[in-house]
Amino acid sequence: MNNPEDTKLVTLATNTLARSGAAQAAALRDTTGRTYVAINVTSPSLNLDAFEAVLTVALASGITGIESVVATGVKPVNVKAIKDFSATATVFYIDAAGKEEQL
Repeated sequence: MNNPEDTKLVTLATNTLARSGAAQAAALRDTTGRTYVAINVTSPSLNLDAFEAVLTVALASGITGIESVVATGVKPVNVKAIKDFSATATVFYIDAAGKEEQL
């Protein structure tokens, strides 16, 4: 990861994961530099992976574009939710060992 702003997203996502005890966490930076974090949501009537949840939070704030998203914990499956909104967004997954994978 070459962008220091993406490294900040890693810190936000990993700290959110540790603090929440959730299975997944994601951090998103929009095209204006604002950041958003979310965890996966699992209940009998609602299931969102961390990508879906962070996109929902960001959309509720009125974003018009996404620069980058980082997820940690269990690998979220719905990268399409991010890419459908912003095909040029960089999307990363960081596993428990700290290994980075661009999705």
